[in-house]
Amino acid sequence: MIDLLKLNMYKENNRIEAKKALGGLPKSIWETYSSFANTLGGIILLGVIEEKDKSLHSINLPDPEKLVREFWEIVNDPKRTSVNILAEHHVTIEEVEGNRIIVINVPRAQRYDKPVFLDGSLYQTYRRTGEGDYRCSREEVSAMLRDAGVKTQDMTVLDGMGTEALEADTVHRYRKRMERLRPGHVWEKLDDLEFLYRLGAVGRSTDGKMHPTGAGLLMFGKEKEIVKEYPYYFLDYQEQMDQDTRCTQRIISSSGEWTGNVYDFYCRVYEKIAEGIHVPLKIDRKKEGENTPVHEALREALLNCLTNADYYGRQGLVIVKKREAITLSNPGGFRMDVEEAKSGGFSDSRNGAMAKMFNVVDIGESEGGGIPNIYRVWRKQGWKIPVIMEKFKPERITLSLAIEKEDHKGRKTQNAIGMHQQEIVIAYLTDHVSANSSEIGEILGVSTSRARAILMKLAEHDIVEFDTIHRRRIYRLKA
Repeated sequence: MIDLLKLNMYKENNRIEAKKALGGLPKSIWETYSSFANTLGGIILLGVIEEKDKSLHSINLPDPEKLVREFWEIVNDPKRTSVNILAEHHVTIEEVEGNRIIVINVPRAQRYDKPVFLDGSLYQTYRRTGEGDYRCSREEVSAMLRDAGVKTQDMTVLDGMGTEALEADTVHRYRKRMERLRPGHVWEKLDDLEFLYRLGAVGRSTDGKMHPTGAGLLMFGKEKEIVKEYPYYFLDYQEQMDQDTRCTQRIISSSGEWTGNVYDFYCRVYEKIAEGIHVPLKIDRKKEGENTPVHEALREALLNCLTNADYYGRQGLVIVKKREAITLSNPGGFRMDVEEAKSGGFSDSRNGAMAKMFNVVDIGESEGGGIPNIYRVWRKQGWKIPVIMEKFKPERITLSLAIEKEDHKGRKTQNAIGMHQQEIVIAYLTDHVSANSSEIGEILGVSTSRARAILMKLAEHDIVEFDTIHRRRIYRLKA
């Protein structure tokens, strides 16, 4: 993650922590171990000091082997740490500037290992921000515990709720779509209750009666019933196509003008985000409306947002369409490493039962291929690279998609990301630690001089800082 030969170019941030460690293994190392494991991963450097100018420099550890042995003893002690997520290669002794230091690479923990906590207490769980380690709230710990289960959240049978909580009209619309796409399916002759049972939208509880599952309630429920189980449930679509007004069109789940459930939200919102996006048409007669790689990618983006949301989380699900970009934001963090999600090959949806319900009606057919396909399609179109941002406190994922539009003369134009540039720079520097203006220009799709102006503007607002090395400016996040 870092080049130890250029250690002085780095500073402590949300993924790098330096500790002198001359007096032995620092006690605070365990809070950092927990926080890196529960956030994005990171590197702990022992035998490294931070100078007044915030640069990092090595000092010689007198007995690094002893510190490494002590570290392994503690990290393997379940009374001290809940789980050891490290392999032998994650802890090494390195020589830097003639000094021996210890480098501990802490990966992001798998969801079934979270929360990684200390001293036998769930509430000694830490996470990392740019300002350092902080103790997680009970709400954050509860969210990690929900994600750790083998079954996804939405498979739970809600035995305190009857099937009357489901909206019959939504179920009928769903069934009509299925009949059109899968004529003659063995479920076609079933009554609604048996159909929903086969689909996983209802289940039998210990009382012998049928009750909605979490997935069934979210997909087909009445909004007033959904919020009884998910108090923070809120779906919000905004169109901000006019710069003079805040919102030119809006669809919200609590309006009372429609059902407010996830399936109907998908059907309404996909039409809106796909509207006006003109690319060469490739017809698939099984699909509704336009079906090009771009439209398929937009469906995947919307589906990922809906099926990976933590509906118990705060702040709701928000989708904003502007002239230059579409952003899709949902509560809940990634259940896997972001780079793994980008590479694809397998899926770990937070709401797996809901994802399967969409799959049955041919929405999101590719297993683990949604995010990689979005990146592939955007690159092929020559559009700016999609940006994924993961935030914590509270956990939230935002996907930003720059889009092509036509000007008033009907010519194709490729807009700058504008107000999303700051988010893109922050995301890039979070992953890469430092960059020069030409690298930033490449990811923003602007000239080097324009990128330099953007970076200087961010420096004025204390978001980034820079050093001049060999007449080149190197930019980092200001932690």
